[in-house]
Amino acid sequence: MSYISFNKQQLVNLEFTMSKEILRSNRSGAFYNTTIIGCNTRKYHGLLVVPQPQLDNNNHVLLSSIDETIIDNKEEFNLGVHQYVDGTVSPRGHKYLRNFTTEPIPRLTYRIGTSVIHKEYIFAEKEARILIRYTLEEAAQPVTLRLQPFLAFRNVHMLTYENYDANRKYKTAKNGVSWKMYDNYDSLFLQFSKAVEYTHVPHWYYKVFYIREFERGYDAVEDLYVPGFFEFTMKKGESVVVSAGVCERNPASFKKQFETQINNRIPRDSFKHCLQNSGEQFIIRDDSGTRMFAGFPWFGSCSRDTFLSLPGLTLANGDEKTFKQLLSYLIDRMKGPFFPHKYYQNDLYYTALDSPLWFIYNIQKYETMLKKNKKTLWKEYGNVITKILNSFIEGTDFNVKVCENGLLYGGNERLALTWMNVFCDGKPLTPRTGFAVEINALWYNALRYAVSLLQKVDPNNEDIQRWSDVADKVLASFTPCFYDSVNDTFFDYVNENERNAMVRPNMLIAISLPYCPFKNELKKKVFDIVRSELLTIRGLRSLSPRSPEYKGVTIGNHREREIAYHQGTVFPWLVMPYADATVILYDKTALPYIEDLYHGFEDAIKDCGIGSISEIYDGNPPHDARGCISQSTSVAALLYLDYLIDQMRKDEI
Repeated sequence: MSYISFNKQQLVNLEFTMSKEILRSNRSGAFYNTTIIGCNTRKYHGLLVVPQPQLDNNNHVLLSSIDETIIDNKEEFNLGVHQYVDGTVSPRGHKYLRNFTTEPIPRLTYRIGTSVIHKEYIFAEKEARILIRYTLEEAAQPVTLRLQPFLAFRNVHMLTYENYDANRKYKTAKNGVSWKMYDNYDSLFLQFSKAVEYTHVPHWYYKVFYIREFERGYDAVEDLYVPGFFEFTMKKGESVVVSAGVCERNPASFKKQFETQINNRIPRDSFKHCLQNSGEQFIIRDDSGTRMFAGFPWFGSCSRDTFLSLPGLTLANGDEKTFKQLLSYLIDRMKGPFFPHKYYQNDLYYTALDSPLWFIYNIQKYETMLKKNKKTLWKEYGNVITKILNSFIEGTDFNVKVCENGLLYGGNERLALTWMNVFCDGKPLTPRTGFAVEINALWYNALRYAVSLLQKVDPNNEDIQRWSDVADKVLASFTPCFYDSVNDTFFDYVNENERNAMVRPNMLIAISLPYCPFKNELKKKVFDIVRSELLTIRGLRSLSPRSPEYKGVTIGNHREREIAYHQGTVFPWLVMPYADATVILYDKTALPYIEDLYHGFEDAIKDCGIGSISEIYDGNPPHDARGCISQSTSVAALLYLDYLIDQMRKDEI
């Protein structure tokens, strides 16, 4: 039996199945994403979603879906499922479903009378191509299979409607055809492993409804273009492979390619294997280099998320090559001491003060997790580390500067430079201007670690004294700045106008670092507060429920969700610093607690994004999944916990 599977009783329940999504991507950055029954509920859903760099820096839905119709003894049975704006679900192909499994690849089993047909999906490893295999397992006589493709040809963040600009023509290809609805797009090729008959009858399907977009307060209705349909006959035991891609391929290779791709996959037969498979999907390799997607289906690349994910997605499994490639990609795109925080269209944005400090933290993890030599590390990354530290000391963009007390100051009321960077009505909701606790802990850690590297390479270098002097000031200033001993209160950030005492996980990040300016007594105080007020089975809350600003659920329109995002929402990635802090404070006795935290996530991979971990969860029980259905930082944090557990078990032997 497959590790993750759903039966007939579950599959015929639309409320159940339309909340379960399947996603697969490949190294080209292409992906497919839909619900387990094939009914698209998001504008991001599609069977072939591909980057179109010639247009912009976003993904585009080319092939939205394919409706299959089984024609058996002149009776037609449509296996498709669509929801329309009036609430109608038509056709209702899910009623023929008998089973869904994910092992070794997603597989749907349909029964229509005496006929049983399997549909399996797999993505080519390196090119933008999905392969779909139909197998007629049981049949009293040959049946005809009709396939009707639904085309979108639009940006994933947008919707499309019937228009006169759409090119309704097609071109023939070997065992198939191609379409190109608009200029500058790639063509979409639909080909078959056997000869088929194509009938060109172009028309539009109107008012297809995406319920998840409606719930999120966005436009949720679009029209889809159906150019025609394909028909072919199948006999019992026969398999036919359909290929959808952006270039023509030899149909004779499809069946072999399908089997080869299956054999190259890590089986999704355990919790860890699901995490490993999911983790690989974030790594993109194209002509621009090796980069990481922050989350599917709507996030692009982000330096902060890359740095937070690297220990779990690369170092934990010894993938030094990918680790270095990802660092190189971001280093090549630096602007002063900053890494690109986000991409929009073809523009880069650099408003992430913590990213350069997380970069240095990653070099630190690189040394400890892969036993690297300090001299080698400095030779490779010393120039970048020096640029970051000295730029901050000298002062740089975004009002980033080191003050007389050695602490790192950044931002203003119009900027949000930390990971709590949501904007609403044109203003940051949590600007955290001034001295932020985790920023300054990372700053202290970076200074001390850089000194330890440089001392091994060039002990007479003047930067050693410069950085040590600043670090000493931070050590002397940190506790008085962020802890009020009279009232026994910790501060999340401090500036000229306030000392913000909201209980957030940022102070946990501070105590999780190898070099921490807090003494052990205060570390334990922080840990106890975090464990009591922020820890959940899905990660750490972004704000304590005791705060009047706390939001227990992250639902509603865009504005409502943005307001809630850092006001109580749970973030799984925070289990990584939580685990590190636990080990720092409690050493080997921390093992059972980390194991419980890790295994507590196992049932989460059967919710929302099947086989992966979501971006965020509600602060209130039952901690429902929200946001992206597959998030790099979430998956990476759990893979890091798995690594940490293995290391601690080895130490016990």
